Amino acid sequence: MSATINRRELLRAAGAVAAVFPSFTTTLRAQANARVVPKALVFDTFGTVVDWRGSIIQEGIAWGKAKGLTIDWAQFADRWRAGYAPAMEKVRKGELPWTKLDDLHRMILEELLKEFRIAGLTEEEKDHWNRVWHRLKPWPDSVAGLTRLKKKFVIAPLSNGNVALLTNMAKNAGLPWDAIMSAELARHYKPDREAYLTAVALLGLKPEETMMAAAHSGDLRAARSFGLRTGFIHRPNEYGPARQADSAKPGEFDVVARDILDLAAQLGA
Repeated sequence: MSATINRRELLRAAGAVAAVFPSFTTTLRAQANARVVPKALVFDTFGTVVDWRGSIIQEGIAWGKAKGLTIDWAQFADRWRAGYAPAMEKVRKGELPWTKLDDLHRMILEELLKEFRIAGLTEEEKDHWNRVWHRLKPWPDSVAGLTRLKKKFVIAPLSNGNVALLTNMAKNAGLPWDAIMSAELARHYKPDREAYLTAVALLGLKPEETMMAAAHSGDLRAARSFGLRTGFIHRPNEYGPARQADSAKPGEFDVVARDILDLAAQLGA
């Protein structure tokens, strides 16, 4: 039998295996990705590592009872988050000077208090409520997954949250970061080029040695355009029933994972 025939039969057999066992090809792809291992992973945080919506709803319900407020806290959380991108866009366009996220959140909060007819709060109470973003709770897999990854890689957030916010969040949620990478350090919000490459430079790495991990396809596409590797983490419940979360197919990014534990497994951690 000729070598050509052997090769043809081998390819046909491989195709048959892939057709019968589609997960086999997915496994091979994950193994191929793991062979080129990054030195550091940087994580989007809101929605990827912590459950911003569920945390705000839970704290809002407790706070509302103490204050005697009857509020749709799910809607409140969604409206607060909806103001996030437009506020950052004002900074990008120069309509606002560089403004850290805590202060943008406070600006949005002031409008929400009017919208939801919440009156009579002291400045101290407003500040405490604004800092709910410092107290967001992690998804169930986050701490365990990050702890596994930390044994093999440098891990850090790469978030639009400011340094104090991310530091307090890590303290409250038990997130085991090696460092805090924030848009504040670059004075540029993602998806600006500077936000990604400043973090890479501060870690002493090249873009291709760094993986951006996020539950948001736009964040990952931006990071990839600047040379970073990409890891997608599926968070189907990020927005609750209000909005469909991003999804990704195998091969769409360097790694596509169900959660952070699955990301760690695929990267051999």
